[in-house]
Amino acid sequence: MSTPIKARIAVPRSKDLEVDGVKYNRSSTKRNNFEMYAWLFMRLSGAVLLALVFIHLYVNLLVEEGGVHAVDFAFVAGKWASPFWQVFDMVLLWLAMLHGTNGLRVIIDDYAERDRTRFWLKVLLAVTSAFVILLGTLVIFTFEPCPTGADPALLASFCTAG
Repeated sequence: MSTPIKARIAVPRSKDLEVDGVKYNRSSTKRNNFEMYAWLFMRLSGAVLLALVFIHLYVNLLVEEGGVHAVDFAFVAGKWASPFWQVFDMVLLWLAMLHGTNGLRVIIDDYAERDRTRFWLKVLLAVTSAFVILLGTLVIFTFEPCPTGADPALLASFCTAG
C-alpha cells in the first residue's frame, strides 16, 4: 500500500508562483482596471472592425466594375484624394493594429514564463506596432500620386505633366 502524495498546486498568477525552482511574480500590488478596459476594447474594436472591413471590401471590390482587378494605383489615388477615405483607412489601420497588438499582448502574458522575457517581448511588440501605425498614417496622409516637378515619364498615366 502506497502513501498518498500531498501536492500543493500553486494558483496560476499567484504572487509567489514557483515552478522547477524558478520564481515568477505576475501580480502587482497596485490594483487597476487596465485588463478590464483592454477586454472591453477588444470587444468594441472587434465589432467596429467587422463593420469597417465589410464596408472596405464592398467599396473596393463590389462598387467598381471589375472587382479586384479594378484595384490599382489609380483606384487608390482617386480614393485617397478624398479626406473621408483617408480618415476611414486610418481608423481601419489604427483599430486593426491596436486590436492585434492587444491580442498579442495577452498571448505574451499567457505563454512567456519569465518576467524579463515577457517585458522584452512586450517592448518589441509596442515598438513594431507604433512603427507600423506611424508609417501607415504617414503613407495615407502624404500620398501624392502626381508630384509636381517629377519626370513625366515616371508619372502615372492619369497625371498631367504640367
